[in-house]
Amino acid sequence: MNIDRRIIAGAVALTLLSGCSTDGQQSIASASFGEANRQTMMAQVIDPDPTYTEPAQGSGEQAAAAVERYRKGAVKKPDRIRTTNIGAGGGSSSGSGSN
Repeated sequence: MNIDRRIIAGAVALTLLSGCSTDGQQSIASASFGEANRQTMMAQVIDPDPTYTEPAQGSGEQAAAAVERYRKGAVKKPDRIRTTNIGAGGGSSSGSGSN
């Protein structure tokens, strides 16, 4: 039984150590590994160091009232803001596509 455990432990150790072996060269692909992810995250940042002309408005009383409305299920619906104009484009269709 002890010999089986030693064999298994040795096999596990060799498997783990095989991941550490390198040929001493760094490939071009590994130098830029994760670059697409970093670029995507940077594209989502609007302004990493924003400056404001006036401080943000708010108070503890407003926050407490909002929490109470949330607990009672009477949350105020926010104003609707349109961010796109769907259907306002100038494109035209010529029909069913058959000549």
